[in-house]
Amino acid sequence: MPLALRAQAVLEDEVMEENIQSVQIYWQGATISAQMNAPIAPLGSAGLVLEFDDLAFEPDRYRCTLIHCNADWTSSSLKSADYLRQFNEFNIINYDYSINTRIPYVHYSFDIPPVAKSGNYIIKVYREGAKDEVILTRRFMVYEEQLGVAVDLLPPNQSQSRRSGQQIDVMVNYGGRELKNPLETVTLVVRQNQRWDNAKVSTKPSFIREGQGQLEYQFFDGSNIFDAGNEFRFVDLRYVRTTGRNIAEIRMEEDVVYATAAINEIRAEETYLEYLDLNGQYIVQNQERGNPHLESEYVLVTFNTKWPKEAALKPYLFGKMTNWGRSPMAKMEWSEGLGLYQSTLLLKQGWYDYQVAFQTEQGWDTMSFEGSHFQTENEYDILVYYREFGSRYDELIGYSRVNANNRRF
Repeated sequence: MPLALRAQAVLEDEVMEENIQSVQIYWQGATISAQMNAPIAPLGSAGLVLEFDDLAFEPDRYRCTLIHCNADWTSSSLKSADYLRQFNEFNIINYDYSINTRIPYVHYSFDIPPVAKSGNYIIKVYREGAKDEVILTRRFMVYEEQLGVAVDLLPPNQSQSRRSGQQIDVMVNYGGRELKNPLETVTLVVRQNQRWDNAKVSTKPSFIREGQGQLEYQFFDGSNIFDAGNEFRFVDLRYVRTTGRNIAEIRMEEDVVYATAAINEIRAEETYLEYLDLNGQYIVQNQERGNPHLESEYVLVTFNTKWPKEAALKPYLFGKMTNWGRSPMAKMEWSEGLGLYQSTLLLKQGWYDYQVAFQTEQGWDTMSFEGSHFQTENEYDILVYYREFGSRYDELIGYSRVNANNRRF
């Protein structure tokens, strides 16, 4: 069924309670930078982990369930028995208490079990005995390597975007997998820096070469061009006994740690400055004590942005730390005394990327404040979904990842 004809609710990343913090789901690796990995795993493999903190003195009893989704993140028609070989209700039993932190918390981790079908999934966490008391949901994907996915990251073919955009052309080679009527059954999704709000969805390839088993996605109307944006701003919260980079002040009280970030000033007209960032992600890290998951402090961080009070658009903090603008604390409020926009977030020690953005009818606008430069390093995920006629779900049968300028923190 074409994506446009489905009218179900879209399932998204959400946190429903203020006491639930630092929610991460990622493909585990040997180093701490694995926290930046996209939650995408090969079919049949283990390695995806969900982690979160509950700001409490004692553990609660949490359970979770997995929901299979279509390519558009509506629930698919599959039953649990179709994609799991065990009962679809899991106890989250791995937890530890924080160690000597001002704000106490319990850290939970859950290894996501292998599934039997490829595609999109939601993990839903709720209180034991109360499935309606959902505390969080997180998306992840499972793919099969049935196709070859070749990606070209090019200067835009439209002259007005040459200095500010990045064009993604995709070639799908399906010689090893029969695709029936790909004009109706294949969906290509390209997303930038693990964002879903500006993902580009193509349900029709620009060219089909049946003899070579190839689908080409090379559009000339600008529909495959992303705003390149700018390198992300960041705050270094790996320290609480000294100020990290872009932290103007830090103050340790008996019951909480306070920090003030450097003032965000507009850089839309500035020339491009190259430096390494996390592409909008964050990592939990502590440079002063042992286990970052258990010994890191929570810090009340106040962000400040210089922007005219009378401007029609109001600034938001935009990045994974605010669920890409969806968190209630993402919207900044005017401080009459300081003449600045402010927002205060409770953040666990680590490194946090963000930008200043404005919410418009066309979506999130970062260019007006941050600028956009074709040289910016960005990460792109390319996902190829296929729904065979008569099937009850969208298979994820091709996946590739590419970096503009191939640099990473």
